[in-house]
Amino acid sequence: MTVTTLPTAHAPVAVAPARGGALSLSQMSPYEAWQFCESLANTPLLPDVYRKNPASVLWALEYGRALGLDVVTTITTIHVIKGKPCQSADLMLGRARSAGHRVRIKSERTRCVVSIQRHDDTDDETVVEWTLDDAVTAGLCTLKNDRPYARDKHGDPTPWEKFPRAMLRARCIAEAVRIACPEVLHGAIYTPEELGAVVDQEGNPVAVERTDAPPMQQTATVVQSTPNGPPAATAPTRDYLAEAAETADADQLAAILADAEANGAPADYMVCLGELRDAHAAEAVGPVRELHAAAQARGVHPDHLARLAAIGATKPGAKQQAGGNEERQAPEEQGTPAGPAPHSVSDAVAAEAAIPAGVANAEQAAAEAENRLRLAASRAQLANLDEAFERVHGLPIEHAPAAALDAFRAMIENGGAQ
Repeated sequence: MTVTTLPTAHAPVAVAPARGGALSLSQMSPYEAWQFCESLANTPLLPDVYRKNPASVLWALEYGRALGLDVVTTITTIHVIKGKPCQSADLMLGRARSAGHRVRIKSERTRCVVSIQRHDDTDDETVVEWTLDDAVTAGLCTLKNDRPYARDKHGDPTPWEKFPRAMLRARCIAEAVRIACPEVLHGAIYTPEELGAVVDQEGNPVAVERTDAPPMQQTATVVQSTPNGPPAATAPTRDYLAEAAETADADQLAAILADAEANGAPADYMVCLGELRDAHAAEAVGPVRELHAAAQARGVHPDHLARLAAIGATKPGAKQQAGGNEERQAPEEQGTPAGPAPHSVSDAVAAEAAIPAGVANAEQAAAEAENRLRLAASRAQLANLDEAFERVHGLPIEHAPAAALDAFRAMIENGGAQ
């Protein structure tokens, strides 16, 4: 008996198809990548934070490429809130499961429990629970009739009132992934809602940053990004520093500071606003001089120093300018309120030019010369004026004659005083 072995017909091996159409910056040159981001930024389908902002689109796509995400996934799940990358809770959940970790979620109306068991250590299980009581403790909402209550500044319900179950789930997932497997987050460890963005039921931002300019400012409200630098290139709509310099009313100053902080003014900008508020509140010139010296030591913009100097000139004890041969009293001594102080270098220069040349009183002449000297030092950003003057002339500024003060001012203006 002959047995013949016939060749076995092998079925073709199924091969998973490659992901077609998934764009990646790795396939583009730098120029092509920038052109692509510029084109993408013009579509109304993008989230607000990316629209008309190709630089942020490019940064986000590069970040997504480092995570192994394609363009569409990156744009829809990676967000930039106040300059920080963040990702949705669902993306965190997906990355944890893709890494092999076992995730279980139990979501209810008033509580959510997430447990994560690591794939490389089955004995390591993290369990995180979030309840409405936790949300109240965190200041996210309050309870009225055992239901969450949270309103924005316009009186509209926030997501914590409209979608409490979804918000609890997102918070619980994010915290559990951060604790159990932070390596899957690659630095983007927060959700948009945790960073203060207004989100929808899925946790995606619906009103973040600005829609027509780079992040870090919600509206075009701050004239200069920092008091240490030059004014911004684009014309803004509001200058908080100038407003604070022009009013001594405590309520108005408090409102100006609150508006600036609410609209994302930088920390050093807020420090300068606080100095203007404290200068207005000072009852004598001494505290204003201390504020001026501290600001000068920080190297702030000359405009800010000029504003402090102008406010100080209205305080009791300041050396006042005179009209004709009569010595002018401080506004408080005359019984009339001080008017708005000059709030720019150009105003201060104009005030300086108005000083009369002929002053009979030597002490008054020295006072005027000191004012001119300190103004010149402010414009030159000379932080150690008093020490430098005493080192050169051997006596303090307060005891120097007008001629010595004017000579040192000329030295500063010619760049000779250091």
